[in-house]
Amino acid sequence: MNDAAREHWKDEPEEHDFPAAADYLSLHWPEAQAAAIVDALRLAPTVSRKAKDLLRASGLPLLGPEDLAVRKDLEKVAAGRALSPVLLVRATPLLIADGYHRICASYHLDENAEIRCRLVDGR
Repeated sequence: MNDAAREHWKDEPEEHDFPAAADYLSLHWPEAQAAAIVDALRLAPTVSRKAKDLLRASGLPLLGPEDLAVRKDLEKVAAGRALSPVLLVRATPLLIADGYHRICASYHLDENAEIRCRLVDGR
């Protein structure tokens, strides 16, 4: 895998990722708690974790490149556009609050790829 395929992450999440994360997290916690977790995600440092480890910790299946959202993310990377870091909540299993398709796309490029993410503890 070339360096261009490996280095396809922005340093900061897109603003629209946070409301999407809040919507998902409100299925696990009351809205006030979900909002507090999103606030923590906004302030958390951006770190890197391997694609294969994120999938294993989440217990979610790898979506194939034929999945529409995965394919769109693969096309973004191929066009040289960087992906937004994923938003994660440390729980059992790991919750991907936003970015599941981006993780799957990155895995297809390189399962050992370092994915930029924000990671906070569940509350």
